[in-house]
Amino acid sequence: MRELREWLILIRTPGLGINRLHSLLAEFGTPAQLVGAPPGKLKQRGISGAALAHLASPDEALIERDARWLEQPDHALIVCDDPDYPPQLKEIAGAPPALFVIGNPAVLWLPQLAVVGSRQPTQGGLLNARAFTEALAREGLIITSGLALGIDGAAHSAALEAGSPTVAVAATGLDRVYPARHRELAQRIADSGALVSEFPPGTPPKRYHFPRRNRIISGLSLGVLVVEAGINSGSLITARMASEQGRDVFAIPGSIHNPLSRGCHRLIKQGAKLVEGTADLIDEIAGRARAFAREQQVDLQRPAPDVEAPIEARNRHPNLRLDDEYQRLLQAVGYDPVTVDGLVEATGLTPEAVSSMLLILELSGLVETGPGGSYSRTGEESR
Repeated sequence: MRELREWLILIRTPGLGINRLHSLLAEFGTPAQLVGAPPGKLKQRGISGAALAHLASPDEALIERDARWLEQPDHALIVCDDPDYPPQLKEIAGAPPALFVIGNPAVLWLPQLAVVGSRQPTQGGLLNARAFTEALAREGLIITSGLALGIDGAAHSAALEAGSPTVAVAATGLDRVYPARHRELAQRIADSGALVSEFPPGTPPKRYHFPRRNRIISGLSLGVLVVEAGINSGSLITARMASEQGRDVFAIPGSIHNPLSRGCHRLIKQGAKLVEGTADLIDEIAGRARAFAREQQVDLQRPAPDVEAPIEARNRHPNLRLDDEYQRLLQAVGYDPVTVDGLVEATGLTPEAVSSMLLILELSGLVETGPGGSYSRTGEESR
């Protein structure tokens, strides 16, 4: 792969941030030119001391380990200027600069629908997840989810049982499986579909990684189906991101007495499409899937070899509205690094809400990540 070493260096550069990396690549032209740029010039662009130190003297052992991981069969790195980068994902604000993949990257080009939900679903929720997934997979849609326990795992398994590949987006490096009990499922997914992560090998599961993963799940997909979700479920983060990305959001209603229906009911009140049977969803999504396939010149076997050039990275979130909670969080972030736990204490918001809101603020260019998972303001809101 062209400039592999430089890409691996950039991916591991601490505190660089998605938007910052996109803007620097647009300015300097290539990863090699960016990595080799004079430190003074990079410092003028606001690059932190830790990032400058890493670029000047990267951890060669880690870079070599990443390179060896990529040498294994069916392992790949797809970068944002690569013709194989998924076109649907390329459209979103804050698209990942690079994706690590195990399996068949061509699957990422096919029309996908995300199926997500509770990690502790009811038996009825599991049955719905399996029934919907099997029907959708037989219609030619690739089912994408997050490999979590509960609805995610049921959706992946049902797609495989229907004879379809499936895509799992991980919140860790792909050298580990989280949760560990899904190790066998992950291998089955990789055998016919794809495991995907923006995190390099060795990355452990961290709380703030999961909202980042969720925006890739929705970004790869034409729409998101929420099967069963509580009011604080991470699935609502995926649905929110899907809506921000211009994707369809679908929700299955349930009993008013079931706490795992409340998240779906809230989504429906907010404009998600109520789904009572697979026909409702197929009628809505099939036309978009066919149009997507025609546009990308993709059939259900392999993608076309020629792809449009990468679109310009977007460093602002066009639909962001800073409501009172966002304003309170942004004020709490400040210009000095602060952790998620510190923000939870300062704002009184839940950890899940803070993680989700921080991701949207980061993708909007209003905050940036720092060492140890800290966050600080960029000052962009005053420009």
